[in-house]
Amino acid sequence: MAITYVVSLKNSHMDKPIHVTEPFFPPLEEYVGYLKGIWERRQLTNQGPLVIELEKLIKETLGLAVPVNMVANGGLGLQILIKAMGLKGEIITTPFSYVATASCPAWEGCTIRFADIEPEFLTLDPAAVEAAITPSTEAILATHAYGNPCDCEGLEKVARKHGLALIYDAAHAYGVRYRGESILSYGDASMVSLHATKLFHSVEGGFVVCQDSAVAEKVEWMRRFGHDGQEAYHGVGINAKMSELHAAMGLCVLPYFDEIMRHRQAVCDAYHNGINDLAGVRFGMTLRDSTQWNSSYFPVRFESEALLLATVKKLEELGVFPRRYFYPSLHQIGLIAAPSSPCPVAEKTSREILCLPLSAQMNVADIERIHTAISRIQP
Repeated sequence: MAITYVVSLKNSHMDKPIHVTEPFFPPLEEYVGYLKGIWERRQLTNQGPLVIELEKLIKETLGLAVPVNMVANGGLGLQILIKAMGLKGEIITTPFSYVATASCPAWEGCTIRFADIEPEFLTLDPAAVEAAITPSTEAILATHAYGNPCDCEGLEKVARKHGLALIYDAAHAYGVRYRGESILSYGDASMVSLHATKLFHSVEGGFVVCQDSAVAEKVEWMRRFGHDGQEAYHGVGINAKMSELHAAMGLCVLPYFDEIMRHRQAVCDAYHNGINDLAGVRFGMTLRDSTQWNSSYFPVRFESEALLLATVKKLEELGVFPRRYFYPSLHQIGLIAAPSSPCPVAEKTSREILCLPLSAQMNVADIERIHTAISRIQP
């Protein structure tokens, strides 16, 4: 089958291993330029000027009306949000997400209750959430799976009806816009990961945004031990500060974000062209209407787990390493959780979804290699 590729993608060596993702490295001299400034100022952390600059630029670039608070990683961001919002009881969340979505609130002593996902969008189903609510429920924690927006209106309606906090795990969703606004404008608060695997990264890191200024203020001091000056304290906090070294990487990567997005979209387009006529394989989700997607992942869905496993084996033989994001479904892995309703959609989806490699470094030869492997496996 002939495949049409975007001409901007370049050829590469066929013997190079292809992993599910690969960090974007900005020009070394640009990062060294920031390092020289750090050496001159002699400040490595404690809300240095580069962290402050990165917060400002992210807020401006995304068009946010609320503060951006950088943290050392996304998991700590979720934990601080839970503390700042005073959540201690039950949180309803998705079983189709990375483990941190459930383990972070569990670590903070909250009870986890899972609700099922929508079969095409792969995000938390508002009807399933409402059915799972108990007198102990305090919050909804929903993931924009693969950068695909949740049913924000549906979840908002459920949250307001029952007086629940609404938090979004937006780890995959940097740069996503929904209904003309940043996806981070929805809900009470959002966490974004800037881990090295993400399309915009700071090696390790993340940030949170809160719509309530009082919560945002708590997040600000909770991430730095609760300090109120040198000798006084607002309250109990932890160390979740981003260092200047990590902020420097974020500042180096940020100017390339649009270029990274365009390249990843080109890879996604080439993938689509390649799988359109393959039996038993399709793009793994339906993008929600009015979404400007960020091409953060490329999930494909197989008609059976057997076909998926056979494809993984063939890909690995060719030096290609996809990943089963997210398998198994979180309600099946024994996390501390309240008795939850069955989640058959999440279970089935987790058995059939495979994320193909996607990075700013991929090219025509890489995609041909992957497509060849998939095309050799027939249902």
